[in-house]
Amino acid sequence: MSALWWVVAALTLALAYVAQLVRWLRVLQREHYQATSMVRFWRRWSWPLGRSTAVSTWWQPFSLSFLLWSTLPVVLLVALLAHLPVILVVDTVLYGALCPWGLTPRGRTGKLQWTRRLVTVAVVAIVASALVVSLGALGHDEILVGSLVVWLVPFALALAARVLTPYEARRAATFVDQARDRLTRVHPLVVGITGSYGKTSTKNHLADLLSGDGGVVATPKSFNNRAGLSRAINENLDDATRVFVAEMGTYGPGEIRNLCEWCTPDIAVVTAIGPVHLERMKSLDVIEGAKFEITERARVVIVNIDDPRLALWPARLGDRRVRTAGSSAESADVRVIPAGARWRVVVDAEEVATMEPVVGVQPTNVACAIAAALEVGALTVELERRLRGVRAVANRATVATAPSGVVVVDDTFNANPASARASLDVLDGVAQGARRVVVTPGLIELGERQGPENEQLAREIKRRDIELVIVGRTNRAALRAGYGPQAHHFKVRDEAVAWVRESLRAGDAVLYLNDLPDHYP
Repeated sequence: MSALWWVVAALTLALAYVAQLVRWLRVLQREHYQATSMVRFWRRWSWPLGRSTAVSTWWQPFSLSFLLWSTLPVVLLVALLAHLPVILVVDTVLYGALCPWGLTPRGRTGKLQWTRRLVTVAVVAIVASALVVSLGALGHDEILVGSLVVWLVPFALALAARVLTPYEARRAATFVDQARDRLTRVHPLVVGITGSYGKTSTKNHLADLLSGDGGVVATPKSFNNRAGLSRAINENLDDATRVFVAEMGTYGPGEIRNLCEWCTPDIAVVTAIGPVHLERMKSLDVIEGAKFEITERARVVIVNIDDPRLALWPARLGDRRVRTAGSSAESADVRVIPAGARWRVVVDAEEVATMEPVVGVQPTNVACAIAAALEVGALTVELERRLRGVRAVANRATVATAPSGVVVVDDTFNANPASARASLDVLDGVAQGARRVVVTPGLIELGERQGPENEQLAREIKRRDIELVIVGRTNRAALRAGYGPQAHHFKVRDEAVAWVRESLRAGDAVLYLNDLPDHYP
């Protein structure tokens, strides 16, 4: 082989490596630097063999990514036996430049943010890859080793992320210590809120109920993990803060317990137990156990007993002060009961207020927020006034009318089976007798239940005589199985939105249900 060949091979392999690195760094960042997520998403994009509820499209095994991965051993063998490294280089460059097909270097919905952490992971992965290629060069196999390095980029990033985990934990501990010190100095009453769903809405509703009193700080958006919670405290708590409302999320057992060690809730609120993040936590029992951790240090626990699992918690909590909330559960201490033009608010079996229904707001979440507000110190005689300030939360079944006159229901954030059903109710309520459309990629992170849950969702959409527009291929097969071949399909959300704008007229309605980032196929 000539010197020119070596230069061209090295350059093209380097470019292929960079293309792969940028793709998979975006996946790693969107998945919060969890090393195990790289293997899951590599399988979804490149190796979808066997039963998979996440990628269940019949033609996917014949995709370009799958074809190149499945033929790699043959190409590698031919390159070695026939002394034709050019075959391997061409195959590798083709994969590096084009695959996984659809996972582009430049994302549509999630641009790569070159944060310190991302750069650190990238540098570690690049240095490790360079060392491996250097070792290959010692055996005169640099082209072979360099090609394999391109193919293994997601696994190199997963290894780098795992190696850096202790370092990142030590860095985060500095901010946690600052947050702990600030909480000790300011000493606000802390309300911790968790749940498989409803926690962000309940947090916002509680902040709405208390906002008129001043000195109330709530974690912004979905800042509900260690980094987000400590950042919210360090940036937002001041000496005038009386109440800190902390949303607490988890991807597994132990995380909420860790949060509560340094941000200990005086009042703990649990909104629901459901199959959210089931892909990570495997069972509802594990999810329930992880959520129960928020009660361990709290002096008051508020639970939504509309949820059958949470209805059993008061007996488990022993002599702890427990306040129950709900909408349908008649025994709840605090109830918000939908009743005609106004919702009834019942506290300890006595109706104390009514409120005007707010589109996109769930009565159970309001009940949990009221129960927490009362524990903070709000008076029942004030509830009517305070409830006038309760608003819908952005991207959670909020309703607006487009300039075209089409009614738009926005439930694009973090949909789950329960919220999906509630959003369909909202769509029914705002567009009775009109043409109605649901645009969705389906529901995710449901483990083995993902396929059945999406089929059930599609069947419910069809039962209500609503048109279905499927986005992407993550749940396409399951949604079509539930709805039938009449469902429309588009590869990306922008195409679906364009179809909606062309097809719907004033008075029609569309529900945008969930919006997956583009690292999902």
